[in-house]
Amino acid sequence: FQKVSTTNGGIDTVFPFSLTVTIFLSTLTPKFYVALTGTSSLISGLIFIFEWWYFRKYGTSFIEQVSVSHLRPLIGGAENTNSPQATFSATSGENETSRQSLSECKVWRNPLNLFRGAEYSRYTWVTGKEPLTYYDMNLSAQDHQTFFTCETDSVRPSDAVMQKAWRERNPQARIKAAYQALELNNDCATAYVLLAEEEATTIVDAEKYFKQALKAGETIYRKSQHCSSQSPQHEAQFRRDTNVLVYVKRRLAMCARKLGRIKEAVKMMRDLMKEFPLLSVLNIHENLLESLLELQAYADVQAVLAKYDDISLPKSAAICYTAALLKARAVSDRFSPETASRRGLSTAEINAVEAIHRAVEFNPHVPKYLLEMKSLILPPEHILKRGDSEAVAYAFFHLQHWKRIEGALNLLHCTWEGTFRMIPYPLEKGHLFYPYPSCTETADRELLPTFHDVSVYPQKELPFFIHFTAGLCSFTAMLALLTHQFPELMVIFAKAVSIDSTYLMYLYDMQKPSLEHYKLIQNNGHLKT
Repeated sequence: FQKVSTTNGGIDTVFPFSLTVTIFLSTLTPKFYVALTGTSSLISGLIFIFEWWYFRKYGTSFIEQVSVSHLRPLIGGAENTNSPQATFSATSGENETSRQSLSECKVWRNPLNLFRGAEYSRYTWVTGKEPLTYYDMNLSAQDHQTFFTCETDSVRPSDAVMQKAWRERNPQARIKAAYQALELNNDCATAYVLLAEEEATTIVDAEKYFKQALKAGETIYRKSQHCSSQSPQHEAQFRRDTNVLVYVKRRLAMCARKLGRIKEAVKMMRDLMKEFPLLSVLNIHENLLESLLELQAYADVQAVLAKYDDISLPKSAAICYTAALLKARAVSDRFSPETASRRGLSTAEINAVEAIHRAVEFNPHVPKYLLEMKSLILPPEHILKRGDSEAVAYAFFHLQHWKRIEGALNLLHCTWEGTFRMIPYPLEKGHLFYPYPSCTETADRELLPTFHDVSVYPQKELPFFIHFTAGLCSFTAMLALLTHQFPELMVIFAKAVSIDSTYLMYLYDMQKPSLEHYKLIQNNGHLKT
């Protein structure tokens, strides 16, 4: 090769460099190749681990996100959409998407939420874990300010103190403020409510506080009822006193349910629904459903479902899965997959399976909790309908009712996965309900504690870069292993590859002048013609 000479300056400079590279590679020892492949394997493994961790935490690929956010604009990937029509279309699309996201991601007060002092705090004392997130507690604080305060509170010293108490973040400061309000007015119903929720360490103590709140609340309610039509301020005060009375009666019914006085709880809930029929948005019927299921009064449960399982009302997991449970109850004790596959499903079995499919389409997270494929945690104070938070809340209170009916969980286990064959994928449209919302994962992560593994539907496909980094890690690890086991053989292979690549570079440089000369002649010919 050294005898080759040419007038092309490019070869004179490039070829010695290629020769230098070849000589350098031929002097490398096997230890260098072992270190090189081992380091490459380690780096690619770290990249793969980080990429996997980022995907599990944020649901997207880090490399892909960086590429789209930073590299794509640099290489001209962003399209020019400055025209008025394009701008208007983009704005309209964004507004429509935002409106849809807001409606889909609305959180609701959990109808069966636990007591902070008597239940959530006891869990923290035992496990050292916080069952409620800051976001969830902040939503509750906003609810309390909406339900238990009004514009005229500043006129009454005790209510003014409670108005500040609901805004306090520190639980001890809230409890202290409640006692201050009671010193100013021994009939301050909202102060008793706060003490029942947060200071009482047992359900019995909470019930005592709520009974005091009921006595004070009824007196205030009757007074404000007579004055409600005098002015807008009196009307707002009456609305607040109504909210307090309904809340206290509902919590008293829940105390009776937890203490085993279930018939008393059912009567209190029925009376409350008759007295305040316009407050159906509070979902008191879900408390009633759970209590009736505990009594095994299935005919009464069916009557409640007939009233509230209506197309005009917002559905819930409690409504859909209770309807499925009742239909499963009719056939589950004698249901057998083998028998059903031989003779086919009967009409009652078809109805039960369709009810299960309907429930699973509404909330696909529930079956894993009912079948104990995922561990349960304490339910949050707020839930997202069709989300994992709603599934946790439903299964926490209703798992016992499914276990009580023989064969119900077996029927659910055999049929629930068939739902996904009926739903279009990807989920542009639903089958029996609206398409499954795409925002549930983000909202559920805000509502549920960090130690809970949030259920995600539909399962996200792994991004390309996770497959790529996994393949790169495996390839470099294999090279490192082969180099460690057969160092001499791998050195010979590496040198052969380097010599071949150098020779190919040399051939390209030799042909480069001829190619340039041919292009020059061709261009001159075009100019002459």
